[in-house]
Amino acid sequence: MTLALNVLVSALVIGFASWLSGRLPALAGFFVALPLATMLVLPLSFREHGSEESTLLLARSIFVAIPISLTFFLPFLLAERWSLGFWQAYAMGCAALPLGFLLHRAVVRALFS
Repeated sequence: MTLALNVLVSALVIGFASWLSGRLPALAGFFVALPLATMLVLPLSFREHGSEESTLLLARSIFVAIPISLTFFLPFLLAERWSLGFWQAYAMGCAALPLGFLLHRAVVRALFS
């Protein structure tokens, strides 16, 4: 039941953002940039596992991950300068994420272990 609720709530939020992007792309961008996933995951995780310590560590990990995950968008910001198409920028952004994960893991271990 918990998994079904998690999936339903998440699907509704993603579906709304996708629908909104067709009507008001700038507003949809702002909406998607909000920590919606975090706002959904933290209480759902706490409800499912009941561990404040684990949920607080999850929140700290997310805090560290947010600036690192923005590396995904760097190729999009530089797309015109580097003459990149959408799929090239997307692929480069995806390629940056594993490197970001390694950095995230090192920072979380250093700060919270």
